Amino acid sequence: MPEDTAPHLLVVDDDARIRSLLQKYLMRNGFWVTTARDAAHARRVLSGLAFDLLVLDVMMPGEDGMALTRAIRQGSSVPILLLTARGAPDDRIDGLEAGADDYLPKPFEPRELVLRINAILRRSPGEVTEPARPQVLFIGPLRYDLDKGVLKRGDDPIRLTQTEAALMRLFAQNPGEVLSREALVDYLGRDRAGHGGEVGQERAVDVQITRLRRKIESDPKSPRHLQTVRGAGYMLVVE
Repeated sequence: MPEDTAPHLLVVDDDARIRSLLQKYLMRNGFWVTTARDAAHARRVLSGLAFDLLVLDVMMPGEDGMALTRAIRQGSSVPILLLTARGAPDDRIDGLEAGADDYLPKPFEPRELVLRINAILRRSPGEVTEPARPQVLFIGPLRYDLDKGVLKRGDDPIRLTQTEAALMRLFAQNPGEVLSREALVDYLGRDRAGHGGEVGQERAVDVQITRLRRKIESDPKSPRHLQTVRGAGYMLVVE
């Protein structure tokens, strides 16, 4: 698991498989990673969270990565790395003129992505996007402080086990994003997720989700906030 002081990245890509693969790989390499499925989702995440670097896919439906980069640059100097299947020199120039710090054509080696991210972060003066509101998520009557990792009902903290706290942090960093059981097993680590093969580990994650629901849902059997997405995984719905 990344350290608490590790850089926090936002990966924006409309391909769910690529988002999941990048998130797992980058977290293995020491980064905290939040994902967004399109520009609109990214805007919602950016309105409440601060990041050290953004990784944006150019070819997205609706508002593409170039347009999103230009919009972000109107009010933020957060480093941006663009990913795209268009690798012509004119395309790279367009990306840099839009305000990107670097441009990586697809397909690419994941290790090269990590090297480029680290190079950008070394050049960066350390600025991050300014959140429009405190980094607190509202989950029904509960509040979750992302900086402190504290879940409260009113002024009363809700005690979470180490595994529940890890799950809560991951879901809070990816509000509205479906996280697969496989991704949760990988995030928690095989030992913490459980033994008995892949099926047993995923079943252990289901048990942890059930326990977390008891602490955040008014009716854990009909969850409103920590929802099951059939055939895909789990998703945290916040207000």
